Amino acid sequence: MEFLVLILIPIFLGLYAQAKVSGAYGHFSQVRSRSGLTGRDAAEAVMRSAGISDVQIVPIEGHLTDHYDPTQKILALSRENYSGTSLAALGVAAHEAGHAIQHSTAYAPLNLRMALVPITSFASSLLPIVMLGGFFLFHSMMAIYIGIGIYLVLTVFQLVTLPVEFNASKRAKIQLGKLGIIEGSEAEGVNSVLDAAALTYVAAFVSSLGWLLYLISASRR
Repeated sequence: MEFLVLILIPIFLGLYAQAKVSGAYGHFSQVRSRSGLTGRDAAEAVMRSAGISDVQIVPIEGHLTDHYDPTQKILALSRENYSGTSLAALGVAAHEAGHAIQHSTAYAPLNLRMALVPITSFASSLLPIVMLGGFFLFHSMMAIYIGIGIYLVLTVFQLVTLPVEFNASKRAKIQLGKLGIIEGSEAEGVNSVLDAAALTYVAAFVSSLGWLLYLISASRR
């Protein structure tokens, strides 16, 4: 029962979240915005409204590989969103522009997440080794304790990520409407895409927390 609640249910939640994203993005990537603006145009307009002019917007390969790199001040959009004029493209692009605004205003949760990146990357690199060691040495308390440490780091990182992503989506929704990039019922499409994406971050946090609690429980047995 413990494994079901802490591990399997979060796995199914993650699968559900991914399905929601694929469904929402797939649908609204086919719905062209009335403005005809591209994702690049939207990102530039949102950042310009916040007085940001030193962030480079570039196209990158891959599907939904969109991200903002605060260390290089580069806003990277997948080609389908960079040149796309769909509601999905506008929503994703504006969301990434929201991260650029967070960076320019020294948004505390973003700064904290940036500070956690090195230790989180290190913890993630250890995870396969620890999981493999735990498989062959199931009763090894050392593997369990290391696993607890890793998932503690991952859980904290995922927790900090939640307000960062929610805030970026909120900024995107407000600015797209305020700047007239989307109108009326178009907001529903943008909201569907961004809300579905937000669920994936919730699922990631629940999954990390589930593993952390499961390993803590295992250490007591």
